[in-house]
Amino acid sequence: MENKRKVLIVDDEVQIRRLIKVSLEGHGWQVFDAPTGKDAVECVLMQRPELILLDLGLPDMDGKQVLQRIREWTQTPVIILSARDQEEEKIAALDLGANDYLTKPFGVGELMARMRVCLRAMQPYVDQAVLQFGRLKLDLGRHIVSFDGAEVRLTPIQYKLLTFLAKNAGKVLTHRQLLKEVWGVESNEIQYVRGYIGQLRQKIEPDPSQPIYIITESGIGYRMMFGEESKM
Repeated sequence: MENKRKVLIVDDEVQIRRLIKVSLEGHGWQVFDAPTGKDAVECVLMQRPELILLDLGLPDMDGKQVLQRIREWTQTPVIILSARDQEEEKIAALDLGANDYLTKPFGVGELMARMRVCLRAMQPYVDQAVLQFGRLKLDLGRHIVSFDGAEVRLTPIQYKLLTFLAKNAGKVLTHRQLLKEVWGVESNEIQYVRGYIGQLRQKIEPDPSQPIYIITESGIGYRMMFGEESKM
């Protein structure tokens, strides 16, 4: 049992918890579940799960409050599972530190794919000198980006944007997060970010019209992918 990966399901609906639990246990996970925000925080403290599946509509507090508390002391990946499909809700949760957002109803297959991406993204990329994304390679020590072995020339802003996306691979980054990290401004100028993303895609994507590395999360932001998982 100690060798199994731990996941916490936080949802007040018993049937949803049961369905996800049975599915994940069938794939070798050790599953914990919590019906309230208070129970969730306690379980994270006691069990130290490797991944958290968090509903927003909890009976004692909003899921975003749970996320805020968790993020005070752990960077454990969090995937939001919620019936709330408004962009504002997704952006708020992502800005608070969620790694991904899946709208109910969803298929278990899609959930498992999102979980795989989240866990792969938790590899210690920030401390690695070289990040590899299929045919795309970032040599952080030498500040060199290459595709199929050929160097890709980037402007300082393009390089900073790409490395920030790469170090957070698999995680949805909002326009606000990108603007703050890359340009140092508190804004939500979508067109500005969109322009630089377009420039990057022209330089690093095999087909810029069908990107496999920098994926658009409509109305929210962007996500750096590993190539093969981009079409999950």
